Amino acid sequence: MSSLLHQLGMSKSIGFHDVYSIDDPELLAFVPRPAYALLLVFPVNERYEKFRSQEDSGKPEYNGSGPEEEVMWFKQTIGNACGLIGLLHGASNGPVKTFIEHNSDLDRLLQEATPLNPIQRADLLYESRALESAHQIAAQKGDTAAPSAGDYVELHYVCFVKSMDNNLWEMDGRRIGPLKLGSLGPDEDVLSEKALTLSVRSFLKREEQAGGGELRFSLVALGQSFD
Repeated sequence: MSSLLHQLGMSKSIGFHDVYSIDDPELLAFVPRPAYALLLVFPVNERYEKFRSQEDSGKPEYNGSGPEEEVMWFKQTIGNACGLIGLLHGASNGPVKTFIEHNSDLDRLLQEATPLNPIQRADLLYESRALESAHQIAAQKGDTAAPSAGDYVELHYVCFVKSMDNNLWEMDGRRIGPLKLGSLGPDEDVLSEKALTLSVRSFLKREEQAGGGELRFSLVALGQSFD
């Protein structure tokens, strides 16, 4: 994922890092801090789909746009693009935006996306040649081929970001909009105890209470690169 991010125009001083534990301080210490965004990857199942539908039920569709938005949210309309959408959510919110190289593809994409509503943003992503090219180049560097939009892929990506207003947000392009989970202190990042309790631990607890059995998931955090 770091390769795609750099291909689009994020500084190579920023990259994704595997998070091997959310409870072991020694393992968490291997992740550079602050962590600007957290990507949760998990297999979609009927329980999650039901919960998502129930939680979104009755809420108005998000229609935010413009520079006054606290977070920039992208609606997913492209099949099998949740990883790409999650990456964009992580890169386009909070202080990590300052590491985007000026006049890069990512910089221009976000400038174009800012005044648009979610439907227009979805169209912008769909039509973006730069995004398609960067995705193909990054996929060629990987070990497996990227799935086509029509293939069935069970894994889903949800991104958690901290806004400039110190709020923690859940960003999922398949939902009706961004979800504010709570406020964080100025020195608390997305891997802080409070943020993990509001985000990943809440998800795992819900799955466990629903009788989900073995909980398969992985986490990557966006932060300073080691190189």
